[in-house]
Amino acid sequence: MKTKIIILIAIAIFSMAFNTNPEEISSKNGTFNTEKDLLLVQFDCKTDVDDIHTMAALATLMSEEDYSEVNYHAVTGAYGIQEGPYVPPNDLLQLAFRDNWTDAHKDFESAINKVKELVKTTLKNQGDVWIADAGQSDFTAEVVKAVKADIPEINTSHRIHVVQHSNWNEEVTSPGHLRYVKDNTDYHKIPDGNAVGNGSPGFRSPDYTHWQDKVADPRLVEIWQLAIEIANKYNGKDGRYNNEAISAGGLDFSDLSEVCWILGLKDIKDTEEFFNFIKSKFDEETSTYRKGRLAGTLCACTGSYI
Repeated sequence: MKTKIIILIAIAIFSMAFNTNPEEISSKNGTFNTEKDLLLVQFDCKTDVDDIHTMAALATLMSEEDYSEVNYHAVTGAYGIQEGPYVPPNDLLQLAFRDNWTDAHKDFESAINKVKELVKTTLKNQGDVWIADAGQSDFTAEVVKAVKADIPEINTSHRIHVVQHSNWNEEVTSPGHLRYVKDNTDYHKIPDGNAVGNGSPGFRSPDYTHWQDKVADPRLVEIWQLAIEIANKYNGKDGRYNNEAISAGGLDFSDLSEVCWILGLKDIKDTEEFFNFIKSKFDEETSTYRKGRLAGTLCACTGSYI
């Protein structure tokens, strides 16, 4: 009898393995599929200016060849119930992402509808949606509600993945919205990106000032210069939060820890490693380009092609 029971259990497990829903596999593996998935990076910009530096860091990462095919979209004004004035980032968003961003601060309902359509398109094309909540989850909750209303057959708990790193962001999300997101998405709380050595990259660095030694692309230099200018202009002003790392002349793009988690870059330790990573990628791409040009010259000389 025991043998028979063991055989039946083995058959059941074997059957479950082959009948697992692909949605569940994607969710459990936590892997971003560049060919099908959508990355939403949603900033609150109220009232901490760290979002401004994070926008520049995101533009820097997305400019690398390895991530140039990532389908992503930025949202600003995705804030919750916190008090304090907004930090206007639109000039930076336009410079960094051109028209690939949405303004929920200016028109919340219009932004919900726009982002909803991006999400629906991805889901209908068998992709998953990954949301880096670089702010609160109120905007996320409304997007998920709108998607479920339009395509109720979609299991959003398997197909929409939300990543949050900050206790404070959770605390100033409307409680009902936070509960809704946790109940209706694949919600991941990762270690805080403001600290180093906790399992997430730590990107809050008051002493880091030599980013220009690592960023070679003139367009990215312009983006970082504008980000630093805007952050310095609004940091701690008119009742806004005073980010001490930025007021000390350093950098804070701690919200990028969520994007790193989504894209499998969890092993980057801190700000210095991030910029070293960016420089190494640039050097690789430059070397490959030069080798390609050299090979082309040699081929022209020999009259043959590779």
